[in-house]
Amino acid sequence: MEINLAGVLPEALLIDLPEIDVQHEEIFRRIESLKAACFGSGPAPLEGFQSLLDYLKHHFATEEQVALEAAADFVDHAKVHRENLHALRRALGEVRHGKRDVHSFLRYAEYWFERHINEEDKPFAASVRACRLKSSTAPQLVVSLQA
Repeated sequence: MEINLAGVLPEALLIDLPEIDVQHEEIFRRIESLKAACFGSGPAPLEGFQSLLDYLKHHFATEEQVALEAAADFVDHAKVHRENLHALRRALGEVRHGKRDVHSFLRYAEYWFERHINEEDKPFAASVRACRLKSSTAPQLVVSLQA
């Protein structure tokens, strides 16, 4: 099955885990949609910002499931996810209370996400691929029962 990733996710940010790359594309698409909506007239669509954070939470859960299925260590990566989600929620709270504008939040979110992919998700993906390879090449235990 081929997945068309032509869109807003730069090729340099692909991590070669299709299930995760598709979600990364969706996160960038949501950020771009919010940017476009904020450049129009009228108030910023804050429900779209909350939806972005909800999707990030879903994405982080997907990464955790991928790690679990591959038997890859995820403790440190999960901690990074919790800290990042907390920081983004705090930043969105600042938008809601007029302490930060929506454009600042979007610049922050986009920069943070690119950095997260490069510094945390790429090593995570390499670990998952290594665990999957190790699992697929491990000798299978065969038990022969003779009656």
